[in-house]
Amino acid sequence: MTEIIPFEDAHWPEVWAILKPVFRAGETYAFATDISEAEARMVWIDAPRASFVAMDGDTLLGTYYIKANQPSRGAHVCNCGYVVGEAARGRGIASALCVHSLDQARALGFRSMQYNLVAASNEGAVRLWQRHGFEIIGTLPEAFDHASLGLVDAHVMYRHL
Repeated sequence: MTEIIPFEDAHWPEVWAILKPVFRAGETYAFATDISEAEARMVWIDAPRASFVAMDGDTLLGTYYIKANQPSRGAHVCNCGYVVGEAARGRGIASALCVHSLDQARALGFRSMQYNLVAASNEGAVRLWQRHGFEIIGTLPEAFDHASLGLVDAHVMYRHL
């Protein structure tokens, strides 16, 4: 049974093992493909308001962070990032992480959630977010530099909480 719990320091090696190949691939996140482990920890764990992990017993399946999308006057809108380990994909983990993040966002007092740069080529993620009530509110032409496809459009996706 999958349980989503707050990140603890002991989870970091497994979180990094899940993040590293996704970041290195350069297909879904705008981070440098050679991002260091320390930089990845900063953006995924240290800077966000909270980070969570999906666990099946002792096996870490996926992770997400939640943070204010902007400072001060824009801090009522949150932003999240999600990664599911390759071995756990297709099992509904990303959907469970999304539902959990929506509940956490409400509990933390956020009023809405925004994804700033969803690569249009990441069709599975676009469909998943839409199933969870997100709308494409804008498309930025050639805003994402996909490692193998080159410049692709990116969506801004948004929903009220």
